[in-house]
Amino acid sequence: MSFKFPLATVLRIRESLEEREERALQKIQIEIVRVVQRLEELGAAMDRAHQTREQAMQQSIPAGQLHTLLWEAQAIADQSKSLLHALGVLEQQREAQMQIYQAAHRDREMLTEMLNRQQDAYERESVRTEQKQLDDIFVARRHRN
Repeated sequence: MSFKFPLATVLRIRESLEEREERALQKIQIEIVRVVQRLEELGAAMDRAHQTREQAMQQSIPAGQLHTLLWEAQAIADQSKSLLHALGVLEQQREAQMQIYQAAHRDREMLTEMLNRQQDAYERESVRTEQKQLDDIFVARRHRN
């Protein structure tokens, strides 16, 4: 008779839930990376805008062009502010999702450990039973002789 874990279905469900929560956590982390990269791009764009404005200040340019340069810098700053807010929200989501994932992981880990303990006990008992049968055969043959 082979080993059957009575909670195998529950274990599969827990594994599925853990994988789902891990995927959700990964999606949030990917979004965080995307936002951070975009913030870095905006930082470089802001540096370029400041350099362009400084060069323009050294030359005589129309006020409208200078105003456009200032507007571009302000637009970049507004985008950065918006992305920083989004990053804060994502960090909160990541923290909450991490808690959910860790709970799912603990639940699955508990059942996996239970499976391993029961499987080990089953295998030990099988070895004992097999050894007892061999001992009984040996004793029976010895009495016959």
